[in-house]
Amino acid sequence: MTTYLDMNATTPVLEEVAELVMKMLLDEYGNAGSRTHEFGANAKKAVEKARKQVADVVDVDKSEVIFTSGATESNNIAILGLKEFGEANNKKHIITTRIEHKAVLEPIEHLEESGFTVSYLDVDESGIVNPEVLKKLLQPDTLLVSIMHVNNETGSIQPINEICDVLEFSEAYLHIDAAQSFGKMSDDLKNNRIDLISASGHKVYAPKGIGALIMRKRGFLKPPLKPIMFGGGQEKGLRPGTLAVPLIAGFGLACEIAQKYASSWQKHASALKHELVTELDKLGAQYNGVNTSPFVLNFSVPGVNSEAAMVLLKGIVAVSNGSACTSSSYTPSHVLVAMGLNTKRIEGAIRMSWSHRTQSLPLGQLIEKIKQLM
Repeated sequence: MTTYLDMNATTPVLEEVAELVMKMLLDEYGNAGSRTHEFGANAKKAVEKARKQVADVVDVDKSEVIFTSGATESNNIAILGLKEFGEANNKKHIITTRIEHKAVLEPIEHLEESGFTVSYLDVDESGIVNPEVLKKLLQPDTLLVSIMHVNNETGSIQPINEICDVLEFSEAYLHIDAAQSFGKMSDDLKNNRIDLISASGHKVYAPKGIGALIMRKRGFLKPPLKPIMFGGGQEKGLRPGTLAVPLIAGFGLACEIAQKYASSWQKHASALKHELVTELDKLGAQYNGVNTSPFVLNFSVPGVNSEAAMVLLKGIVAVSNGSACTSSSYTPSHVLVAMGLNTKRIEGAIRMSWSHRTQSLPLGQLIEKIKQLM
């Protein structure tokens, strides 16, 4: 049986979550916007319960949470939703990195086409940004700083608290794409200097198609976001459309469970990673990125091409060589290119990611297959 090692692409739904979603689909199927009967009232209660479960992950009030279809939509609302405020207040400078997910880079490119200017924080082979460089890039008209927490390809964890310290006296809004960390590695996300946080359900054992945008208030003022879609006024007017109550309830429960077991899940994941690194060290593997999440390892073995490795490993492990969102493209990983890695190392890069549900890794078979390609 194939061992699934592509958890950074998507995770399986927890059984408890699946049961709740099914119950909401079949038995408690009311529209949260229906105010005239108990079906609607019960649906609204389920939504508000989930809103608090999501809010509790990062210690915010539930009023600071809106539900979306996932982190991609959350990123778009967080970035494009600030356009009107930026134009009205002559704040049209944005800072981001070259290793962001396309769901951040492309909305920012859209704003650049509309007259905004963008400064990119470079990274070196470590895959980590330098907060001191961020300090130098800040301008009086900086509207937004958008930096992911945990990189989806390398797992590198950015120094969020140091970034927050740099922005202590800046008016710029700070957006964190936390798709890979929300619920699993959330402590840094509790920093009150973070204004906007994007989260995705299917990265934390909830169904696909649900996510959230956390909009942390500064005092009593919420971030000045405007909607990018219209028609209905749901979610404080920022995200119109009938709420997907079953998915929202499932996401809320998944967040509650993840928050409860985060420490033990990290410990288990770290043990798996240590075992894998011990074996890969014997092959002279190079590890792409430092200060990485316990749930992922991106590595290159000299002489081994990742495409060939994935073919040979079929039936043993399911792995990837980059982001699932761009896996149909044969262009080199923009993340690894931005890190300055050479072509051979990029072509050999393999990403393996696991979870608490991964009992063990088939190390013997895995290493033997890689050796065949050396």
